[in-house]
Amino acid sequence: MGDIAQRVGVSRTAVSFVLNNRDDTSVSPATRARILRAAEELGYRPHAAARALAAQRSGLVGLVTEIVTSPFGMETVKGAQDRSWREGKFLLIAATEGNPEFEQAAMEKLLEQRVEGLIYASGSHREVTLPPIALDVPTILVHCFDAHGRLPSIVPDEEGGGHTATRHLIEAGHRRIGFINLEPDTAAARGRLAGYRRALTEAGVVPEDGLVVSVDSSADGGYLGACALLDLADRPTAFFCGTDRIAMGAYDAIKERGLSIPADVAVVGFDNQELIAAYLRPKLTTVALPFHEMGTRGAEMLGTALAAGQPIVPGQVTVGCPLVERSSV
Repeated sequence: MGDIAQRVGVSRTAVSFVLNNRDDTSVSPATRARILRAAEELGYRPHAAARALAAQRSGLVGLVTEIVTSPFGMETVKGAQDRSWREGKFLLIAATEGNPEFEQAAMEKLLEQRVEGLIYASGSHREVTLPPIALDVPTILVHCFDAHGRLPSIVPDEEGGGHTATRHLIEAGHRRIGFINLEPDTAAARGRLAGYRRALTEAGVVPEDGLVVSVDSSADGGYLGACALLDLADRPTAFFCGTDRIAMGAYDAIKERGLSIPADVAVVGFDNQELIAAYLRPKLTTVALPFHEMGTRGAEMLGTALAAGQPIVPGQVTVGCPLVERSSV
């Protein structure tokens, strides 16, 4: 600003008024134009650190995540980034690869940059324990929840998604529906199983434990789970699969037995992993995990709290998992 003032022949105060868009000053329009032209010619940039110190606001929000390279990670990042821009914030992204040491270092580095708040996003719906420094600024969890209940979180409605998938199969006329679930010690598996059972009960169908198998979340797991259910004397006419990868393996088991999808066995997946669901034959009907919406809601909640200058109340917000209809039912 001193260089600009010297070139134009005005006081540094006048330059400050113009560059900060103060319209309650006596700087003439002609002088204002000369100052702006000189600023452009000299390549003036505001000093972000100084401005943050003066205003006690940096305009920066940090996103700490392990999922920037996963099939879903960029949707979370994009949702948070788009909303942050609309809130007038700039998103700084730190990839941690799920390493706790990286997470600690990433948060420390972001706090050094004077971020106003943090979003922590995980690749799986799980319990997390963040370093104590996460409590130094407003922090929101996305697709995970705090083991100690200190931080607010945004998670998918797993039970609602399981209910939606199963109800869709019931509405298509199926009553004997097998569920190839994820390993049972996860929040996703528990929620989707509860939704499956609730939909059956609401339709007057008694849930059968023998129609539920738990497998690892892979195509091989899905193949083995589907084989076990197809080998039953009274096999299911439909499968609800805990992930699209599980559904991919179930497709192989069904076709191996000379059965047709969906004429003989209907299939619904979960995740809406585009590279799988849209390219199976027939294309897979599935329930979408709302990664973009969760990222958006996280940035929105954080922005609202920062604007109000108030702490974020701990609690859990669930985001619906919509059905994506294709050809497998």
